[in-house]
Amino acid sequence: MQENQTSLDALQDIKQMMERSSRFISLSGWSGISAGLAALAGAFIANSRMAYYIPSNQQSDYSLRGMAVNQSSYYDLLIELIAIAIGVFVIAFVTAFFFTYRRSVSKNTPIWNSVSQRMVWNALLPILVGGIVILRVLYLESYTLVAPLCLIFYGLALLNASKYTLGEIRWLGYAQIVLGLINLWNPGWGLVCWSIGFGVMHIVYGFIMWWKYERAD
Repeated sequence: MQENQTSLDALQDIKQMMERSSRFISLSGWSGISAGLAALAGAFIANSRMAYYIPSNQQSDYSLRGMAVNQSSYYDLLIELIAIAIGVFVIAFVTAFFFTYRRSVSKNTPIWNSVSQRMVWNALLPILVGGIVILRVLYLESYTLVAPLCLIFYGLALLNASKYTLGEIRWLGYAQIVLGLINLWNPGWGLVCWSIGFGVMHIVYGFIMWWKYERAD
């Protein structure tokens, strides 16, 4: 009996070593939570700025140009929304890196190795392609497509990266894609879907990851 237990312990150790060598396991649940909070804060600010620029009787329209009071306010609103989006991305990236780095140090695993490099590249490729598509969409002033495309390409990035990290991230990717597809057929829900996808879903995912992998640390 003792020999069987020793063999099982040895197999478990081998499994953990193989997982460490093939998957980046230092992702922190706090990264998801902080990114979700940043996204919700950004959505709140964006909504307040849209309410400032857009008359209440035109807020059901789907076109920023149609809703804005005049040409000047249209460009001011567009610039502010882009600035808010960039700010949310920077805050989410910095906090995600901080919590991931802290967890990597606590687990004594390198944050930048061949596995993390493959994970980053596989996530970055769909995001870069999506960014180019979204820039073209902005140029064509098809603003209702921005939110769903962000969700869809981000979901594809998560699916692509999930091969090199914890498997739970794959389900977050599926959820983002489904939400983006729903938004494509409901263009007036852009800010709501964006808030749910990048805000609420990240917080739920982060809490699950913290509860499953970090709570006992």
